[in-house]
Amino acid sequence: MLTGALAASWFALPIRAVEVTGERHLSAGRVRELAGLTPGFGWLYYGAWRARGLLDDPWVRSAVVTRHFPDAVTVQVNERQPVARWQKDNGTVVALAADGTVLPRLSEKDAELARLPLIQGWGPSRLPEALKVLTVLGGYNVESVAYTPTGLRAKMPAGSVWSGDLKSLLKYAGSIGMYPKQNINIYPWGVSVQE
Repeated sequence: MLTGALAASWFALPIRAVEVTGERHLSAGRVRELAGLTPGFGWLYYGAWRARGLLDDPWVRSAVVTRHFPDAVTVQVNERQPVARWQKDNGTVVALAADGTVLPRLSEKDAELARLPLIQGWGPSRLPEALKVLTVLGGYNVESVAYTPTGLRAKMPAGSVWSGDLKSLLKYAGSIGMYPKQNINIYPWGVSVQE
């Protein structure tokens, strides 16, 4: 009898309406697919276990899935946004989110990605530091950040700033505003400004 009631509830309460909001890079159909919202699935049995696929997609930073009685589900997606391009050691260029997640390329968005700052370098990866530099210097129209074992250089349209130490660079980043068209080198013992 219990089995019959469970089976009846599956067919009596199917998901009939799905609303997807917040998607920008993913289509609403792709979000529904990732969330496991297939036609005819029982509303009563839909839960986090079924929506777990959303978190497997690199574009999805977070999602809230809400069931509405008797037959609707709303999916609110919070997508990662590309903040930089990263030239990997093998020469390929990929899009990065602020948390360092590599984002898949979407051909219709490639022109948008081409305008993002470029991060490149050699030696041990300093990618988290380069992303921090981009965040802190966001108001200065950073075109690129290059890292090496000896330091980080951020290039702006008419100048640059270099430091061997991220902490020093962040501490004296205000020097850029005082010398906007200069090349600034930040050392532990002081700041050098060159034209």
